Amino acid sequence: MGRTVSDNASTPAQPARPAAEERSRTPMFAPGAGPAADPAGSHHERRIRSFQPRRSRVTHGQRKALERMWPHWGVDVDGLSRLDLDALFDSLPAGSPVVCEIGFGMGEATAQMAADDPATGILAVDVHTPGQGNLLRLAERNDLVNIRVANGDAIILLREMLAPDSLSGLRLYFPDPWPKKRHHKRRIVQPEFLDLAAVPLRPGALVHLATDWEPYAEQMLEVLTAHPAYENASAGGGFAEPRPSVRPMTRFERQGLHKGHMVRDLLFRRV
Repeated sequence: MGRTVSDNASTPAQPARPAAEERSRTPMFAPGAGPAADPAGSHHERRIRSFQPRRSRVTHGQRKALERMWPHWGVDVDGLSRLDLDALFDSLPAGSPVVCEIGFGMGEATAQMAADDPATGILAVDVHTPGQGNLLRLAERNDLVNIRVANGDAIILLREMLAPDSLSGLRLYFPDPWPKKRHHKRRIVQPEFLDLAAVPLRPGALVHLATDWEPYAEQMLEVLTAHPAYENASAGGGFAEPRPSVRPMTRFERQGLHKGHMVRDLLFRRV
């Protein structure tokens, strides 16, 4: 027998979830049709997470680019299988060099680097959905067939999904400096991260980092110099001067320079 009106009336009302919580539980895209909200889920232990996925303010153009391009050029970082980079970059000749860029913002600099070096594949990883859509939009508009966008935790990508000696380079431009001392442990450039990155980087691979936060630049230089898997590629063994031309001026960099920050580049090679 079904519920009566009196049964319904006597059932305590459940508190309504806030609208923001409801939106966070609702997938933005169908599975495989766009970046997943948390592709790795609980599959892999991640220790300290120094980022949060940001899915707000996706424009109509960014969403449409994701819907069109993600099934072809998007990768969810689920940590469940190794990537075949030749198959992933099927628009390039087999064996073409591939570099990994961690964190690309809105993708303008990444798109410029892809246009300047069309023979090199760029596997760009980030968690910022608007940036993912914007980079795919730029790649599609400019016929940049050497870009692939990875969604998720770069640590899982490096540790679980890339084969040893598979990368020709690693780029990390303007990572969060976590300036408060109690947050320094969240900085991505630590000895443990360099241990991890050394595995997929082939001998001779170039590691290029940049920051406009001087204390973080000093830390980067210290940990890279001390690590036996890397050697400084800059004359004098310090920071790269002048700014390497291969790295376009980013919006973030211009903002830092406007504030009087000094931008430091570091170039190291995998031994």
